[in-house]
Amino acid sequence: MNLFWLVRLRRWAQHPPSKRMMMLIAGIIAVALGLAAVEHFFGWPEALTVDGRGMRLRAP
Repeated sequence: MNLFWLVRLRRWAQHPPSKRMMMLIAGIIAVALGLAAVEHFFGWPEALTVDGRGMRLRAP
């Protein structure tokens, strides 16, 4: 952790964000955790998997 992040943490502790901003941050974190849980328990859909065959260079 560098000095810049310590200054940001100090500023955030002295002047905390509004309740609305905290709810927005909590909502974004909840959505991300929800997506991670769905992926963990049900797996990644095959339709969304990248097929790397098109980008390979072929040997002459």
